[in-house]
Amino acid sequence: MSPNGSDRSSRRPMRRVLPQALIAGLVLATATGCTSEDFPRLGMPTPVTEEAPRILALWQGSWAAALATGVLVWGLILWSVFFHRRSRTKVEVPPQNRYNVPIEALYTLVPLIIVSVLFYFTARDQTELLETSDEPDHVINVVGFQWSWAFNYLEPVGVSDEYAQDAEELASIPDRMMERVPDDADGVYEIGTPADRDPDTGNPGPTLVLPEGETVQFIITSRDVVHSFWVVPFLMKQDAIPGHVNSFEVTPDRQGTFLGKCAEMCGVDHSRMLFNVKVVSPDEYDAYLQELAEKGQTGFAPAGIEQTEAAVNAETNEGRS
Repeated sequence: MSPNGSDRSSRRPMRRVLPQALIAGLVLATATGCTSEDFPRLGMPTPVTEEAPRILALWQGSWAAALATGVLVWGLILWSVFFHRRSRTKVEVPPQNRYNVPIEALYTLVPLIIVSVLFYFTARDQTELLETSDEPDHVINVVGFQWSWAFNYLEPVGVSDEYAQDAEELASIPDRMMERVPDDADGVYEIGTPADRDPDTGNPGPTLVLPEGETVQFIITSRDVVHSFWVVPFLMKQDAIPGHVNSFEVTPDRQGTFLGKCAEMCGVDHSRMLFNVKVVSPDEYDAYLQELAEKGQTGFAPAGIEQTEAAVNAETNEGRS
């Protein structure tokens, strides 16, 4: 058999396999179960806070940049494959170039530009998302511990003469954060266990109740190891670090019960550190605080261990700036 005949026969299986591979790829791409409403979010849940759309936009922009880069790279690969393939009649080695300064500069500068642009938008949005107000509508201390969560509502409930600023349980929270708490905040709390269930949905874990349309500032602390406070449809999470206090602020804009979990591997029962977030009307929120008070859950659960020297120094330097 001639060499040309051998080449033609070797290409026939590829011609049969290629359409099958394309069909398989199309099936995989369209069988994900996403609806036309879900697809633009690219796997993200529906945002339920005023801040979450900024995160969603950053996520979508990152995917767009990745897709554009992928199309460019795939295009160059296919261009090289089709237009620089070996000729059937010419078997000599093509000219070899050891250096090509313009091309080398291009594939060095383009990735730097891409990374710089992504870094800019990430830093811009992170700065906005971590910005906290001096007078939020509500302040809640979220406490992570093995293997559940506690929620201190630093609110003026009017059921005790012991206030948050003087509470020994909250001594590990820095003064600059406590200044945002009302002076008459006597507070109530909820301490969860892995065996808890939300009374409405039956989902595992304790339930954190938030008011719709009002700013809530979270003060995140830990009693033991590193945890991570993640409410899935908030599209944001924050670490709970022993000896260090984090905070962020959201404004829930949709009522409902949403899932939360610990997003940091924290030990043997990490998978059981689940909780729920229930967004209700402001009146229902106030009624819930009174309900906790009637159960005798007044005061505060211990927030965490004493701040480390590094964290204290950071607080001092920030206060001077």
